Amino acid sequence: MYESRTHKPLATGAFASRLASHVLIATLLLALSLVIGMAGYMEFENLSAMDSFLNASMLLGGMGPVNAPQTEAGKFFAGCYALYAGLVFIVTAALILTPVVHRVLHKFHWDGEE
Repeated sequence: MYESRTHKPLATGAFASRLASHVLIATLLLALSLVIGMAGYMEFENLSAMDSFLNASMLLGGMGPVNAPQTEAGKFFAGCYALYAGLVFIVTAALILTPVVHRVLHKFHWDGEE
């Protein structure tokens, strides 16, 4: 997927494009996850769209829900969504940091031969 150590590091413009594509994928993942969380809170806890947005975004941001779930189904959803949100947080950070870390390591280990 990325260039090997025997290849010259990407030009700045190409690297910026790669980084932008990773940020776009991370943003789409967050948006989809937010919609899933909002739908779940609206369905299982009968929260308004704004309250559902607040709870889902707080979980995705690693803070925790604002409204404690009241129903059994809402508690189950909130628990599953919290586990999912934790993984999304890690995946999003990895998606954004991967091109940067690869570039730094590539610059240090590039042979300079083609």
